Amino acid sequence: MNTLVDTARGTNTPPVPTPSTRRRGARLRGPRMALYALLIAGALEALVPVLWILSGSLQSAEQLYKGTDPIPHPFEWGNFATAWNEGGFSQYLPNSLLYTAASVLGILVIASMAGYALARIEFPGRGAVVGAILVIMIIPLPASFIAQYKLLITLGLANTRIGYILVLIAGGLPISILIMRGFFASQPKELEEAAAIDGASLLGTFWRIILPLARPGLVAVAVIQAMGVWNEYLMGLVLFSDSSLMPVQRGLTNFVSAESPQQQILLAASLIAVLPIVVFYAIAQRHIISGLSAGALK
Repeated sequence: MNTLVDTARGTNTPPVPTPSTRRRGARLRGPRMALYALLIAGALEALVPVLWILSGSLQSAEQLYKGTDPIPHPFEWGNFATAWNEGGFSQYLPNSLLYTAASVLGILVIASMAGYALARIEFPGRGAVVGAILVIMIIPLPASFIAQYKLLITLGLANTRIGYILVLIAGGLPISILIMRGFFASQPKELEEAAAIDGASLLGTFWRIILPLARPGLVAVAVIQAMGVWNEYLMGLVLFSDSSLMPVQRGLTNFVSAESPQQQILLAASLIAVLPIVVFYAIAQRHIISGLSAGALK
């Protein structure tokens, strides 16, 4: 009777949990807590190397080689100054910032346009183009270094920043195009049809309507490619004969020596090298899962 009165009055009376409901909730709570515990353990395991690098970068060489105390005493902040000055990071870090920004921008422009064309425009051989992109992804990048270097020599772009950036863009395009193609394919066609009725051109529809909606996919591609370009070293070693043009990873090799090991300085240099890309990832990481789930699964 009270329930009927409450219903007539428009109130929502919460259901009273029954014993069976309580037992079912208890059964579900156990596996959920186990999953949370497993995820927390995995996160802590992933943090151990980071904490070890941070600790080692603030220790003296003697304390680091003993390995008996993970807490630095005293804190050797001078390791970072030594890494910056002797590693040449004042030169290599701006190089990597330039290479990363220019390469990612070029990849985003080309991949977004190519992905949209493969997702929306019907043309002969579209399936063959997608297949060719997949084949290119199978070929390891080091296998193409010689051909790329010979091509840059022919074009007069060997040992230049522009040549290196073009190679980075070419290497990042296949996976980026596929991600953007899948993302555009997941968008409703009604938006484009409405724009066409209003008189918008295909290019205008792409730039004004479709591309702004593709922000999660663009951010996901930007993060993936930025991490790849920032960590790249082997290609720069092959293409550059001038050390002043090398990326930031070149600075780390200055402290890898069997004659005079400086592990504490190498750890400090590693933190300097990884800090910019970690900050960029932390800012953009919330878009990565949504962008990849919308694009890579199509």
